[in-house]
Amino acid sequence: MPATQTLDAQALFRAAYENRYTWDENFPGFTAKVTLIEGDRTYQGQVKVSRDYSVEVSGIEDEHVRESLYNQLRDVIVHRKRNSFEAAHGKNTFQIGQTDASGAVEILVSGDAMGSNYKVRDNQIVYVSRVMGRVAFAITHREALDTGSGYISTNYVAVFRNPQTNEVVRQMEFEDTYVPVGNYYLMSRQVVHTHENGQTSTVEIRFDDLQLLDD
Repeated sequence: MPATQTLDAQALFRAAYENRYTWDENFPGFTAKVTLIEGDRTYQGQVKVSRDYSVEVSGIEDEHVRESLYNQLRDVIVHRKRNSFEAAHGKNTFQIGQTDASGAVEILVSGDAMGSNYKVRDNQIVYVSRVMGRVAFAITHREALDTGSGYISTNYVAVFRNPQTNEVVRQMEFEDTYVPVGNYYLMSRQVVHTHENGQTSTVEIRFDDLQLLDD
């Protein structure tokens, strides 16, 4: 692969990576009232995300629901936490692959332990493919919010497969809503549709009374 193409691939991916909306070093954390609706069951409690990005969920007695909400919040925070390109991808090398019908350019990665590959379009990462142990997953991004300080994916689909057989074991569709609170965008609602074993379930999570913590 020519060195110029490798550099072009890295530059293309880096620009999209750095165009993601993330919270800056002054992010104080926040609190919110949380409501989780699953079928005919509704759970209410409180969440707190601290300056160090640690998560607390309280007021929900059901341990499974509490842990599920905790893990979902952790997943959200991973994408909002600022991490330099060098720290995340400095050891990787990049090559340009195919361009699909939508104009998305495939970015092939070497040196990533999870075998990640990406697609970039309009300065956004619109596709991620990875293998984590016994599960392979691919995330396709459909819609994004332009915050003026980077984009946030607001509609995306995750497909999980058995890496040995390529069989689809689960598909999840996410609809995320973000609102400005002070100088930061925070999630106010997430709806997740899960398709698994021939059944579909929907979970809605609402975050109300969003308040930034005092410095």
